Amino acid sequence: MRLLFVCLGNICRSPTAEGVMRSLVGEAGLEGEIKLDSAGTGGWHIGSPPDRRARAAASARGISLEGAARAVSSEDFDDFDLLLAMDSSNLDDLRRLAPSEQARAKVRLLREFDPASAQLKRGDGNDLDVPDPYYGAAGGFEEVLDLVQAACAGLLEQIRAGEQP
Repeated sequence: MRLLFVCLGNICRSPTAEGVMRSLVGEAGLEGEIKLDSAGTGGWHIGSPPDRRARAAASARGISLEGAARAVSSEDFDDFDLLLAMDSSNLDDLRRLAPSEQARAKVRLLREFDPASAQLKRGDGNDLDVPDPYYGAAGGFEEVLDLVQAACAGLLEQIRAGEQP
């Protein structure tokens, strides 16, 4: 299984999701079976490390955020089984970038996999969003970690059960 986590700039939410999932995959002993990466729909942070506030919040939970920001490419739709958007805006951007209907079918919202989110509807398009903490209050990075950990745990549970996410 190959998973790409996608947010806007690839310095806060998507590297956090990648780091959380990498930690969960490691705990499950599935490193050889699940390939992980992250990217952004925008290119202005290309080459930058994850935001220091995201790294600090993750580190406090024993999670390492690594890598350098990159932009989503058309090849990602071939290279990954799922492209997991952090919010409805990223979802719309990915669907526009998808080269085919088959590629569009690989695009999902990460929080769809959070069992606690099952009762939420995408009525206004924001119910399943992982909020962008970049310009927000300090606690936003903790909230992102909470939401991402729940969704990644649900996703990994589906993968381990042999269910097609």
